[in-house]
Parts: sequence; C-alpha cells; structure tokens
Amino acid sequence: MNKNIIAIAIASLGFVIGLGILGNAIKNRNKSENTISVTGLGTKKFTSDLITWNGSFSRNDFELKTAYDELLNDRKVIENYLISKGIPKNELVFSAVDIQKQFNYVSDSNGSSHQTFAGYQLTQSISLESKDVAKIENLSRNITEIINLGIVFTSSKPNYFYTKLAEVKQEMIANATKDAKERAEKIAENAGSSLGNLKKATMGVIQITAPNSNEDFSYGGTYNTESKEKEASITIKLEYEVD
Repeated sequence: MNKNIIAIAIASLGFVIGLGILGNAIKNRNKSENTISVTGLGTKKFTSDLITWNGSFSRNDFELKTAYDELLNDRKVIENYLISKGIPKNELVFSAVDIQKQFNYVSDSNGSSHQTFAGYQLTQSISLESKDVAKIENLSRNITEIINLGIVFTSSKPNYFYTKLAEVKQEMIANATKDAKERAEKIAENAGSSLGNLKKATMGVIQITAPNSNEDFSYGGTYNTESKEKEASITIKLEYEVD
C-alpha cells in the first residue's frame, strides 16, 4: 500500500511539473508572437563628383618597328591634344603596348585552308580619372577631333562615381530606421498597444541606380556607373516587442 501511495505521489508530481512546463511554453509562445516586424526605406539623390574615361588607339604594319614608331607618334599627338584641353599630364595613364600577329586565311583549289601573315597590330589604351566631371564629359563627346588628326581611336563611355558615398549611406540608414520606427508605432497604435523594446535590426544592401529608372535591384547590391545623376536606397528591417 505504501508503494502505491508513493507511485501516486510521483505521478501527481510529474503531472504538476508537466503542466508548469506546458504553461511556460504557451506563455513564451505568446510572448514571441507579441511582436511586429516592419521595413523602412531610406533614399537619397545625388550627382556624381568623379568621372573615369578610357580609349584605345592602334597601328598595323608588316614591320614591327614601323608599327611601334607610328603608335608612339600617335601617343604623343593624343597626349598633346588632351593637355591642350586642360587635362593635367599626371592624370593621363597609358597602358603597356599590346602586340598581336595578324593572319589571313585562304583556301586553295583543293579546299585546304592556309594562313598568311598579315602584319602586326599594336594597340595601346589611355585612361584618366578626374573630379572635373563636366570637362571630361565634353572631352568624351568631342573625341572625333582626335580621329580627325589621323589616329584610329576608339572611345568608351565615361563612368561616374561618388566619393562621399559613406556619408550618403549613413544618412539613408538614419532615414530608413526612422521610417521603420514610425511605421511600427502607427501599427501598434492602431492595434491599441504600445511599442516595446527593439529586439532585432537587419540592414539591407545599398542599391544605386539612375533616377526614375526601371533597373533591377541585385541581391548583392547595384551600383550604376553609367548615369551621372544617381539615386541610392537602402532598407532597414526592425522587430519590436509590443506591450
């Protein structure tokens, strides 16, 4: 009989403990559900303050030295032209000369293909980086002036950057956080509750696109370098307790 009493007592104790554990689980579950998550957006429009531009020129000849001498002369002409347009010499960066053998491919009467040497092609590129955005823009648009000097020159589109991006990012983060908090407060107010402690904050990646464009955002972040005018955006996700 004593054994039965002990068994009943142990079973009762286990039942009570089980109820306590279940109650705590329900309480914690309700507490975890008593939160709200909101996402805020911060944006900023700005104008690029740094521009990069590059182009390339080439010469062809059966004699390597002749091609090189012609290319060297072209380099001097291009350098003098750019300096005359107000570009400091120390901003001009010329690459190493790329040398390629050229071949023509012909088929004989038997259908066999043969290659014949067509000379050397020497190519060199020039690049520059400047904070005088307007000057380099104008230069890139009037590059036909170099071609008119008898030089085979190919120009690339300029790329635009912003040197104070860190400041823009801080401002956007502040605005996105403020936007998210205001949204959370409004949701809590409409639900008849008040906002509690911040539990978690998650920041998205910065996206930089051309203003009013339909560019797709990238998971790792987008950085448009083709547009001088830019618009940056970032999201902040906040999770609050609700009292």
